[in-house]
Amino acid sequence: MVKTFGDDPPSADARAPDGREPEAPGRDHDVATATDPAAADSHLPRRKRKRRRRRRRSVYASAEPRPADNQNGAASESQPAEPQPLPTPVAIPDRPVRRNFYGALDLGTNNCRLLVAVPRERGFRVVDAFSRIVRLGEGIGRTGRLGDAAMDRAIDALKVCASKLAHRDVTRARLIATEACRVADNGDVFVEAVARETGLKLEVVSQETEARLAVAGCASLIDPRASGVILFDIGGGSSELVWIDLTTPGSGRRMSDRIGAWKSLPLGVVNLSEHHGGHHISSSMFEAMVAEVAELLDDFPHVDAVDRAVANGSVHMLGTSGTVTTLAGVHLGLPRYDRRRVDGTWLSGERVAELVADFAAMDYEERVANPCIGRERADLVIAGCAILEAFRRRWPVDRLRVADRGLREGLLVEMMAEDGAWRPRSRRRRSDNGNG
Repeated sequence: MVKTFGDDPPSADARAPDGREPEAPGRDHDVATATDPAAADSHLPRRKRKRRRRRRRSVYASAEPRPADNQNGAASESQPAEPQPLPTPVAIPDRPVRRNFYGALDLGTNNCRLLVAVPRERGFRVVDAFSRIVRLGEGIGRTGRLGDAAMDRAIDALKVCASKLAHRDVTRARLIATEACRVADNGDVFVEAVARETGLKLEVVSQETEARLAVAGCASLIDPRASGVILFDIGGGSSELVWIDLTTPGSGRRMSDRIGAWKSLPLGVVNLSEHHGGHHISSSMFEAMVAEVAELLDDFPHVDAVDRAVANGSVHMLGTSGTVTTLAGVHLGLPRYDRRRVDGTWLSGERVAELVADFAAMDYEERVANPCIGRERADLVIAGCAILEAFRRRWPVDRLRVADRGLREGLLVEMMAEDGAWRPRSRRRRSDNGNG
């Protein structure tokens, strides 16, 4: 029910470069927040609503009530009818009442993604979206700098995002950049170039903020019956790993208040594949990638407590990344990636092991030919599988839930919560007037 991994809308590109379904601005979808996991009821299609408005009669307001009718439908004869003032028409606006549009942009090491949404009951409705693979962090592991070609690709994508934000007249937006801009020597230069060429002011967020936003964006997919959740976000230049302790009572309404430990690993699908290779990967190369990630897990905060919780059962994993959504798409046998079917999918531990083994056994051309992988991800997906395999070997849980959502959704949830978008209207008006 949320995040997508496509490219431009069909008007720009008929098919996303990674072979997945483009995010089209005309395809709205609802998102439930952590405060209400259930999605809101669907509304009538936009075309039908407009047609119904056109059929309505004019609305009038009269200073005096109309004379009462008798049972026969005629006016009462006890008193002569007095002339009534002409009704005053109430203007019906041609356009609906203006809504507050929120924008959330996530510029990562590999992808540039945007969501535009409006608050709706206990969640929000996505009205526009954009996602494009830009590989901003390409080569950064060797040079320590963002390359000119990579910056040009990112700025081209950000220009599209800027036009979408302007078209929707977004009232509040948060535009973040993550690992590539954090570690690059010329990250500040790139941020200045973005502001100069697109008008967008990027906020380079910390690793801790990135982990918190991932939790906020995926919270409604957490099984409340679990004792704990290991949430991970496998990125391009880093991977966020979060332990969510559900056994601590009274730790707050927000799921992010239940974060027991977190760690940002300096490995993602881009830098790991650049180090070990992404096209032709032998079984020994795959095991070397797994071992490199596994070594970093020994330093995870409170790792012994997490180990014990996993051993006791009732812990599940929650993954938000292109790696796990690709695995789910193949598991479902999709002829083309479909986020509506992937988001929220449960995979057993045994099935995840089978899928990872199948992917590792594919050669490069087989990965390119797979409709849920495609050429844009064919050299990255094995590195993502190695990172996931390292997590699973350390914490062999029986269930993994797939989230096609993440930082953008977390940004929207936090902004709308701060603005009181989900408070009852009467309370919101009192608060705005200083009485609340």
